[in-house]
Amino acid sequence: MEKRNIKHTDLSIAPINFGGNVFGWTLNEKQSFDILDQFVEAGFNFIDTADTYSWWVNGKGGQSEEIIGKWMKSRGNRNDMVIATKVGSETKEHGYDISKKHILKSVDESLSRLQTDHIDLYYTHFDDNITPVEETLQAYDEVIKAGKVRYIAASNLSPERLIESFEAAEKNSLPKYVALQPHYNLLERENFEKNYAPLVEKFDLSVFTYWSLAAGFLTGKYRTEEDLAKSARGEGVRKYLNEKGTGVLHALDIISEKYQTTQASVALAWLLANPLVTAPIVSATSQSQLKTLIDAPQLKLNEDDIKILNEASQ
Repeated sequence: MEKRNIKHTDLSIAPINFGGNVFGWTLNEKQSFDILDQFVEAGFNFIDTADTYSWWVNGKGGQSEEIIGKWMKSRGNRNDMVIATKVGSETKEHGYDISKKHILKSVDESLSRLQTDHIDLYYTHFDDNITPVEETLQAYDEVIKAGKVRYIAASNLSPERLIESFEAAEKNSLPKYVALQPHYNLLERENFEKNYAPLVEKFDLSVFTYWSLAAGFLTGKYRTEEDLAKSARGEGVRKYLNEKGTGVLHALDIISEKYQTTQASVALAWLLANPLVTAPIVSATSQSQLKTLIDAPQLKLNEDDIKILNEASQ
């Protein structure tokens, strides 16, 4: 499989990033191991998680990292994997926090749960909008120099704070973010394209999109009010049940039929066709869902396909 490099790093990844928020939530440990085994057997090597997944289940999180850690230990494959995790999100125990004190404590806890001595890509998950960016970057400088983290990345930072972080890094010789994790898909385009894409180009960042399938809406399984009851996440896509959402699904139907593939694979292929996107983040909880992930990088959309999807999703 064609590998892609994460910019400004020596990390090489297959172009789908598995979203680990499902581990310990909608998948138990055994099911998680099975899905991860199949993902790796198909040639993929990049897993995304966070220290707080799934805090909405137990109040504090940690389950996802623990499962990934146990799986890597049992398979002896840590050196074959690229592992991304995050710091700064809220739980029932604490609010958003990217202070130096919180980062230094959290990185050790993540390393312990992941049963590893280093994290490949460590994200600022959410901004607390209080901590000076210099303090956050100084904490990252410390953990990088200690060998605990290899590279840093950003998610859910405002464009202003992102710019401020790069200016502070340049001025104070501190580590720079190498990647951005934005909310971006066929139904959520404007914020990324208008506010973040220019910064991605300016700072030469790799991009890993989250909610790449719009919480499952782009799979095509939610088309009516009744369909929302099909899963625990159904209510989250109610906002897409409108003219634009229907139009995007119609475009996905046309192209998926043309290539004899799924709507989800087409939606991911549209992201992969964007030169700014390095790898979409997407989860799977079944073999059929996993197949859509595996098929997406093989699906090469032509200009007409992309035009149809762009027009429907404008």
